[in-house]
Amino acid sequence: MGRKRIRDIRNEELIDATITAVHQRGYGVVTMAEIAREAGASAASINYYFGSKEKLMEATMRRLLNLLKQAMLERYKTATTAQERLSALLDANFDDRLFTVEQCSIWMQFWANAPYSKTHARLHRINRARVTSHFRAELRRLLPDDKRETVREALQSYMDGVWLEAAQSDGSLNPSHARVEAQRVARLLVEAATH
Repeated sequence: MGRKRIRDIRNEELIDATITAVHQRGYGVVTMAEIAREAGASAASINYYFGSKEKLMEATMRRLLNLLKQAMLERYKTATTAQERLSALLDANFDDRLFTVEQCSIWMQFWANAPYSKTHARLHRINRARVTSHFRAELRRLLPDDKRETVREALQSYMDGVWLEAAQSDGSLNPSHARVEAQRVARLLVEAATH
């Protein structure tokens, strides 16, 4: 693996600062200066690297979406059955690297603002379609046609609800517990749909 370029390191620092600043102040009101201060940089450097607050937010979300993709791929490597693949999908969405108060907060704020930005709306559609497609693929092997969509909608709504609640948490999150609970909900839904 090659060495990281200074630009890539700086981008990561600015994205980390964005996650923190947006969580603390809110996407609608946080300024480039506040994000820069969090990163120990100048607002001009953010403009240099990203061009605008919207593009910085886009880069931040692309990084988080990439983390989600990595978590899914890692878990899929060892999953052989449909049930294991469904479990891998659920676990990836509550991965330790993603399921933190700050990151849940920025995801929720991003999705809330997506309807007002073409770029953000596009990322939202891509992510939603990808998650939906993965759920459908795994549930196709587990459930009859007439029950599949109901279970998929319930599981996606459950995940969204947990993330929304986590974004408003005052304390730290327990990703391991979230994974266990998601698996329990999935088992209950799948069992109910097959009987």
